Amino acid sequence: MAGSPTARRRRLSIELKKLRERSAFTCAQVGEALDWSGSKVNRMETGSGRVQPSDIDALCRFYGTSDELREFLKALARQAKTRGWWQVHGAGVPEWFNIYIGLEQDASTLRQYQCELLPGLMQITPYTAELHKTGAHMSAEDIDRAVRVRMERQAMLTQPGAPDAWFIVNEGALRNVIGDRALMREQLERILDVMELPSVTLQVLAFDSGTYPVTGSFTMLGFPDQADPDIVYRDGITDAVYLEGEHHVREYTRAFDGLRAAALSPQRSGQLIKSVLKEYAR
Repeated sequence: MAGSPTARRRRLSIELKKLRERSAFTCAQVGEALDWSGSKVNRMETGSGRVQPSDIDALCRFYGTSDELREFLKALARQAKTRGWWQVHGAGVPEWFNIYIGLEQDASTLRQYQCELLPGLMQITPYTAELHKTGAHMSAEDIDRAVRVRMERQAMLTQPGAPDAWFIVNEGALRNVIGDRALMREQLERILDVMELPSVTLQVLAFDSGTYPVTGSFTMLGFPDQADPDIVYRDGITDAVYLEGEHHVREYTRAFDGLRAAALSPQRSGQLIKSVLKEYAR
């Protein structure tokens, strides 16, 4: 069973939707049979509403499931109510990003393209702090909380069972000076260190890479259980988009493969990072 409350909630919603579709009912029909609204059933299947164990009992009786499946779904519903470690930081982490962190904690593969900034899982504290100070309208306390969460997230790359993480970074992110040149030297040294981890691969999309898929930054997450489909994540200033359909995942996978083909090899990427590092040392 997936580990984080977010993943459990998502798995629960997937399983409830599968049960209804196999039974060939609409949300409205299920709601009418159970004296609920159709919108309640829809919320349960999209993960936008809390599901009580008593709701699971009612649904499983209606669908005629086994006792084993009913108890499994009830356990998911109970565990989905718990709080993740990152949620104790309050306003430092917006609700829409709480969802992403929960999914990230359970991912077995991570594919990320960054076109302007260096990957959050590789950032040093001063770099992250500078990003949050710029146009964020956050209190100093909330900035500190947000930075701590990002630093704590990085532990996933060094823990047993770390996800297979593949990053592609546009050369512009290496040359975009955040803070000052001394900070960037420290940051690029950190990037080189993380590249040595066995679970991490990083490629740089150099300025002279030629034609490649034009897209903004995005992340694709894959999960160990085949019942949990891959997801594409893109964020903005005030919200985020989560794409789960086969079409979306297929197209973003194709784009990532195109970026990977156009980017420098990991070895040449390391050489380019070292050359930029020397420029910052002048």
